[in-house]
Amino acid sequence: MLVSHCSKARLSKTALTGVAIFVSSALSINTAHAAGYQIAFDSASGLGRAYAGEAAIGDTAAAMGRNPAIMTLFERAEFSGALVYFDADIDVVGASDTQSSSDTVPSNVVPASYYVQPLSEKLAVGLGIYSNYGLATELKDGFASPDIAGETSLLSVNINPAIAYQITPMVSLGAGVSLIYATGEVKRENLLSWEGDDVAFGWNIGSLVTLDENNRFGLAYRAGVDVNLEGDFTDHTPGLVAVPGGGTVSSSSTVPLPATAEFSGFHQLNDNIAIHYSALWTQWSDYTEFKATGSGCSVTGGICFLKPESYDDSWRWAIGTTYQLNEAVKLRAGFALDEKAGETTLSVPDQDAYWYSAGINYVHDANWSFDAGLAYMDRSDETFTETSLFAGSNEYETKGYLIIAGVQANYRF
Repeated sequence: MLVSHCSKARLSKTALTGVAIFVSSALSINTAHAAGYQIAFDSASGLGRAYAGEAAIGDTAAAMGRNPAIMTLFERAEFSGALVYFDADIDVVGASDTQSSSDTVPSNVVPASYYVQPLSEKLAVGLGIYSNYGLATELKDGFASPDIAGETSLLSVNINPAIAYQITPMVSLGAGVSLIYATGEVKRENLLSWEGDDVAFGWNIGSLVTLDENNRFGLAYRAGVDVNLEGDFTDHTPGLVAVPGGGTVSSSSTVPLPATAEFSGFHQLNDNIAIHYSALWTQWSDYTEFKATGSGCSVTGGICFLKPESYDDSWRWAIGTTYQLNEAVKLRAGFALDEKAGETTLSVPDQDAYWYSAGINYVHDANWSFDAGLAYMDRSDETFTETSLFAGSNEYETKGYLIIAGVQANYRF
């Protein structure tokens, strides 16, 4: 189904779960999303410019997560660790109180870490631990359409070693492999629950074209991956949903983590001002349904639950600027349009998102620097209709915004 379908292998889930818990400490599998279930926050340095120019700038080690070829820009080893907090206020409004729910996306913290190690003037390696995809929505208890709305979550943790080589003074290439741990969970009040996890492999490549010290372009591609989340499905009814007599059976659900491609540019206009921009494409057309299957779900022919989805490939457009205030301080600003990828639903309230960002970089000394970013994500009002077995067809409106704040520490060895 994917243009680039990566192989999967079952590894030690105990060890990988430990890594996932460390990387996503305090997350409780709650994440915010941009288009679809894509995670928008992978650094605080990028947050301050609305992630404009991420595949070309290379100002902190976090850049290797977007484009591994950028690692050839580094003359010293560098570590970057980021924490990004978001406070979401996204509501679903229906015809009555029982068809409405507030704060449907939980607020939380998204961590990420990166390390770049130059091996020579032309060769560098690195490691990133972060997330590209995740989702959490929670509708209130007692919502009148429990078969189509409740709690839905997806978490993926990407462990991404990479290598980069400068072919010529103008062109660098980079490549990485990804070890991905993913887990998902669905709860529908008094009806069903499901959870599963998987380990998969993926890959990414990138290129960097440096015209001169003031102008460069980056192009990066990350292959799509299908994660096959295996776990347990529970029918809480006396066999009305899927399992004869109710109970718990084994099941699996294949969820695509779509391919992405990003083009970025960076231009230092003078000693003080730079501009940068990005166009990010995501292959959301691969996401056609949310389904779990298992032989124990014999009431419905092996389908434990099924929800068709209507998604198209989407784009994210971003532009930003950096101003060198003095030797120690850089100021950043950015704007982005994050196009919605699919039809809005109660479980995935997809919306167009408009980013307004500002940030700062402070160089403490030759080794330490710090970044902070703040963004307001204005999500468009969307009206949609969904049909429930319990409440029939109803029209809903989803609306809201996110406040996003991030901090990051960078250390050069």
